[in-house]
Amino acid sequence: MRRGVLGRGVGLSQRVVVVGGGFGGLQAVRKLRPAAVDVTLVDRQNFHLFQPLAYQVATGALSPAEIAVPLRWVLRRQANVRVVLAEVTGFDLERRQIVLDRLPNGRRGVTLDYDTLVVSGGSQYSYFGHDDWRPHAPELKSLDGAVDIRNRILSAFEAAEVEPDDDLRQSWLTFVVVGGGPTGVEMAGQIAELARDSLRGDFRAIDTGAARVLLVETADRVLTGFPPSLSHKAERALEKLGVTPLVGHTVVDVGADSVSIRSGSGEVEEVGARTVIWAAGVAASPLAADLAAAAGAEVDRAGRMQVREDLTVPGHPEIFAIGDMVQVARSDGTIVALPGLAPVAMQEGRYVGRAIRNRLRGDTTPPFRYVDKGNLATIGRSKAVADVKGIRVSGFPAWVTWLVVHLFYLIGFQNRLLVVTRWTFSFVTRGRGARLISESAAD
Repeated sequence: MRRGVLGRGVGLSQRVVVVGGGFGGLQAVRKLRPAAVDVTLVDRQNFHLFQPLAYQVATGALSPAEIAVPLRWVLRRQANVRVVLAEVTGFDLERRQIVLDRLPNGRRGVTLDYDTLVVSGGSQYSYFGHDDWRPHAPELKSLDGAVDIRNRILSAFEAAEVEPDDDLRQSWLTFVVVGGGPTGVEMAGQIAELARDSLRGDFRAIDTGAARVLLVETADRVLTGFPPSLSHKAERALEKLGVTPLVGHTVVDVGADSVSIRSGSGEVEEVGARTVIWAAGVAASPLAADLAAAAGAEVDRAGRMQVREDLTVPGHPEIFAIGDMVQVARSDGTIVALPGLAPVAMQEGRYVGRAIRNRLRGDTTPPFRYVDKGNLATIGRSKAVADVKGIRVSGFPAWVTWLVVHLFYLIGFQNRLLVVTRWTFSFVTRGRGARLISESAAD
């Protein structure tokens, strides 16, 4: 194992290593811009993904490059930061080092020293012990995943066009979305709009409007993080689009050409479906378990490790852990239930950057407190629900709110301009310009 191979960057005294260039990690780095620190951002991808819009890539509404921006470009004017493309595979807390693999030059087992460490590993979808379902039901948590899903959806229509058997054709035109949270609702609504609006008239042998879209949710309503009134409005909007919400139902098996769904009464129905999208259940990044093991801590059932109310790892004040991979414990031992949303990670990232700066000045930082600004979910064209500071809105006003908020948080003026142009064109023409079947995420 090579130790300290990556050196000290720009040569400042305090070495801060940030693992993960997602919402939390990137905010922490940006908050350290005026600090006299040497920051190294480590990520296994060279870009920041605006994950809330990944489903629009999966349905051809946007291209991958419109929701992803290179990390080096984002941080090009921040002189105290360097970006390292690598995968973190281990932690040596005694020596204050992390272990890196898969570097671009082929090196493995390289160590990187730190004085302060920030770990923002994010999360992944959980298949509840059925990882054998993963090849048949891809998740929507990465850019590659979004492109894979887009390929599967568009290929399903192409297969139906040339399929002479009626039953097989119907299985190609049946789409099952597992999970009735915001991602599942948005995905189901977009598939229905794609079939009934964008693709109408493009095919000769099939009626794309006859496509069947099933949204399976174990709970008794979709969007359980919203008030029940908005959940019911979302269900009605989905039904108008042609989506069939199956609330109180559970997926019990996923195969290459079928899905088994159990109803609340216990009856199991096997549905012929060639395209299944997984948006149910979230588990912490494996980095949480690795860091917890190194710190002598445990993880919960979702794989999250526990951090103190200042977001530091117990017994290691020099290590911060943030985002979906952690749960926060107050000083009295109570666990704070924080949703796995981008605003949470962003606020935690800004808090950590501020806390590090305060330490350098000898100042203390009060415990982290999440400010809930509300929830938004879009369902389809001019259809959305919003719960903002107790104000509950649905329909067109909620949809406009959703558009403005997402454009605001999207990084880069060029990306904002491209996305708003694409959205405007799609709204006017009901078209989708990124309907490409491709093996590459770079198109």
